[in-house]
Amino acid sequence: MSSTASSTVESAFRAALYAETDTALDAGASLLAAHPAADEELADRGREFVATAWRRGWQPADVVRMVRRELEDVHVRLASALIRAQRPDDRPRGPRWTAQLDELTAEAAEAEAGGPPPRTDRFTHATTVLELYRLLLRLPTLEPLDEPTRQPGAGAGADAGPRSESRMLTRIRALLAKAEATGFPQEAEALSAKAQELMARHSIDEALLAARAPSPDAPGACRIGVEAPYEQAKAVLLDAVAAANHCRAVWNEPLGFSTVVGFEADLEVVELLYTSLLVQATTAMTKAETAQRAGGRRRTKTFRQSFLAAYAHRIGTRLAAAAETQVTDDLLPVLASREVAVTAHTDRMFPQTTTSRLRGVSDAAGWTEGAQAADRAQVGARPRLP
Repeated sequence: MSSTASSTVESAFRAALYAETDTALDAGASLLAAHPAADEELADRGREFVATAWRRGWQPADVVRMVRRELEDVHVRLASALIRAQRPDDRPRGPRWTAQLDELTAEAAEAEAGGPPPRTDRFTHATTVLELYRLLLRLPTLEPLDEPTRQPGAGAGADAGPRSESRMLTRIRALLAKAEATGFPQEAEALSAKAQELMARHSIDEALLAARAPSPDAPGACRIGVEAPYEQAKAVLLDAVAAANHCRAVWNEPLGFSTVVGFEADLEVVELLYTSLLVQATTAMTKAETAQRAGGRRRTKTFRQSFLAAYAHRIGTRLAAAAETQVTDDLLPVLASREVAVTAHTDRMFPQTTTSRLRGVSDAAGWTEGAQAADRAQVGARPRLP
């Protein structure tokens, strides 16, 4: 790479990446637009920014989620391309990381099948690049995530790798998808109950197999996006789902995600169940709002916030009760040891956490409707082992 190209990129970065003004951004973009020979150097620097994000504890899904939250779709496409281009230079980082990269590759292929993105001029493209690089440069350091460890042979399909064990998880995902899609409440309840039954069986089987292994499994962690609007109520819902499935959730409000700590089988269940319950809650909230408007009552943000808060609270109560009453005595030592391991791992990752009061819950009708929707969202109970 020529010294001229490198000098051009450095000058653009000095002008744009450390300044807040549009004028500074325009100055940097103008430099890059006028020097096509600097394009390769600019792309190389982008891959370096991605590698720096990894060193700061970010994962592919985290970066894409942050870009989507702060910028536009064109920046998301560019970030995905940079992450995929950096992949050959990176070291193996575990199955969960690999799954995130594979998902980005699949999304890119799907987008390409739909046709090429709109063409832009060099100045507009350079502006987009600098906006993305500025965000990447300013990403804070996160707590590093450990992949949960699973002993060979611990769990169905373990030979095929931790992320592929899952005929069981495929069945669960299919049941939850049907529950979300059906227009018949009774059918949704039956499907959700069956999915929860399979989740419980999956978790308990994994715990018993791990307890018999020569050396114990170890918990790990994953991050799950908690997106606006009404993110506080969504974080409460995720916390409830995590607690009922032997995990702990810690919400990072400024960055829009919760870190869930637990064993692999339980982490998978939490991701599936939280996503499904959130879809069901949103559908129920929309129907409740429509009914309120039909009755001549105008509903606002406070109705929706109160609805989701009540839904999360009630679901949490029901899940906690189910987890407490459906475990047989002979399972208590096994589950207790795993709870201790999860708590210790959480405390190591987050030695300082705080609690917060749920805000904006002031609409009585929204609270009532949300609680009733949670009662209808039959999640089933953990089955006793024979």
